[in-house]
Amino acid sequence: MTGIMSALKGFTSPNVYDEVPDGGWGWMVAAAFFFVEVFTYGIIKIFGIFLQDLMTDFNETNSRVSWVVSICVFVMAFTAPLSMVMSNRFGYQPVVMLGGLLISLGTITTALTNSITEMYITMGIIAGLGYCLTFLPTVTILSQYFSKRRSLITSIASTGECFSLLALAPAMNALKEHMGWRNCLIVIGVMQASIIICGALLKPIVIKPKPAAPDGSTSPLKEPESKYDQENELTRTSLGSVDSGVQSVTSSQINLSDGQESTEENSAEKKALKEKEEEENKHRLLPETPLKQEREDSSASRPKLLDFSVLRDASFNCYALFGLFATLGFFAPQLYVIELSVSRGVSRDSATYMLSAMAVAEILGRLSMGWVLNRRPIRKIYILLICTVLLCPVLVIFTFVTEFWGLMSCSCFYGFLLGTVASSHIPMLAEDDVIGIQRMSSAVGVYACIQSFAGLAGPPLGGFLVDMTDNYGSAFYSCAAGMGVGALFLGLVRPAKSGLCLWRRRNDQQTTDRDSSSQGSDYDFVEMDMEIDNGPAKSKPWPV
Repeated sequence: MTGIMSALKGFTSPNVYDEVPDGGWGWMVAAAFFFVEVFTYGIIKIFGIFLQDLMTDFNETNSRVSWVVSICVFVMAFTAPLSMVMSNRFGYQPVVMLGGLLISLGTITTALTNSITEMYITMGIIAGLGYCLTFLPTVTILSQYFSKRRSLITSIASTGECFSLLALAPAMNALKEHMGWRNCLIVIGVMQASIIICGALLKPIVIKPKPAAPDGSTSPLKEPESKYDQENELTRTSLGSVDSGVQSVTSSQINLSDGQESTEENSAEKKALKEKEEEENKHRLLPETPLKQEREDSSASRPKLLDFSVLRDASFNCYALFGLFATLGFFAPQLYVIELSVSRGVSRDSATYMLSAMAVAEILGRLSMGWVLNRRPIRKIYILLICTVLLCPVLVIFTFVTEFWGLMSCSCFYGFLLGTVASSHIPMLAEDDVIGIQRMSSAVGVYACIQSFAGLAGPPLGGFLVDMTDNYGSAFYSCAAGMGVGALFLGLVRPAKSGLCLWRRRNDQQTTDRDSSSQGSDYDFVEMDMEIDNGPAKSKPWPV
C-alpha cells in the first residue's frame, strides 16, 4: 500500500524546473497529446462512416443525423471555459482523466441508443463535454513544457487526428462491416478509455528561476547570514525584504564592516550589539516569516479560475473574431467534397480518395508549419495570416474545376493549408502578439467558447445553401467568405497590439510628466518663499 501511495504521489507531484525545459517530461506530455488527438478530433472526423447505417436503422434524414456531430462540436467548444476553470481549480490531471471517462461512457452508451434523439444526449452532450475536458487542458500544459520548440512539437503531436483519418477510419469501417455499427462503437469507446492514462501523464510544471548569485564579498560578517539561510530554508526568500525586519540586520552589518577601521574598543561594542540584534530578530522572525511567505507564494501562484479580462484586450478580440469566422471554412470541404466530386462526374469510389489526399496533405502542412514557426527570428502571426489568405482562393477554385485531377489538386492544397492553420491557431495564443503564455490558460477557454458558435452554425449553413441552390459549390463559397473575413481580423491583431501598447506608453508618460511638473511647482514655490524670507528687506530693521 505504501508503494502504491508513493507512486501516486510521484505522478501528482509537479515537475520543478529553473526554466522552461523544452523537453524532459514534456516528451511524455507530447505523446499523451498525440493520442488525445487520435481519440477526440480523430473520432469526430471518422464518425461519418456511421451516417448511412444510422439513417437506415433509425429511418432518419441526413440532416438530422448530421446534428449529432454538430452538437458534439458545439458542446466541446462552448464549454471550453468550464474546462479551464476546472483545470485552474483542480489541476490538469484529474480534469483530463474525468474527460476520458465521459468520452468512453458517452461512446459506449451511444451504441445502446434506440433513437437519434437519445444519441444527441449520449454522443452530443456527454461525449462532447468529455472532449472539452480533454483537449484544451492537454494542449495548454503542452505549451508550458516547451518554449523554443513549442510550435514544432505542437504541430507534430497534433497530427494524431490525421493519423486517425488515415489508419483508424478504414480499420473501423472494416470492423463495422464484420461486427455491426453498435459493436464497433463499443470497441471505439473502450479504446477511448486510454485517454485516462494520457491524463495521468500530464504532471504539472513549476518554473522556479535560480536565485541570483550574491555579489562577491570578502567580509567575514556575511557568514552568519549564509548559515542562517541554510538552517532556515523557508525564510530564505524573506531575508532581503524590507517588511521582514531583516533589513536592519543587513544595515547593521554594513555599518559594522565600515566600523572595523575604528578603534578596537568600538569594534567590540559594535560586534556585541550586532549579535544581540541578530538574536532578537531571529526569535521574532522565525514564527512569522514562513507562514507569511507561504501565504504570499500560494496567492501569487494560484491562477484565476476564469479571467474574462482578456476581452478588454483589443488584440485578443480581433484574434477571437478571426477564429469565429475562419472556423466556417473548416467543415464544408470535408463534408461535401465527395458529393461535389460526384456531381462533377467523378465516380464515388474515386471521390473517396479526396479525403485521403486531404489527410496526407494536412499532415505535411502541420509538420511544415511547425518547422517554419520554430525558426528564429520570425513573426509567427504573419505566417498564419499568409496561410489563411491563401485558403480563400483555393476554396473558390473548388467550384470551378470539373475533373478528377483538378479536384485532387485542390484537395491537396486545401489539406496542406488547413494543416498549417489548424495546428497553429490555438498555440498562437501563447505568443506575445496575441495574449502571452501567462494568460493563455484563461484566454484559450474564452477563445474556444467564441469559436463554438461557428462550429455549430457551419454545417447547417452549408447544408442550407446547398438545399437552396441545389449546388454543392455554394457551401465552398460560404467557407471562402468566412475565411476572408477571418483573415481581415487576423491582420488587425498586430496593429491593435501595437496601438494599445503605444497608448499605454503615452498615458504613462503623461502621468509621469504631470507628477514631475507638480513636484517641480511645489519646489519652486518653497524656493520662492525661502528667497523672500532671506531677502535683503528682511535683514534690515524697520526705521524708528
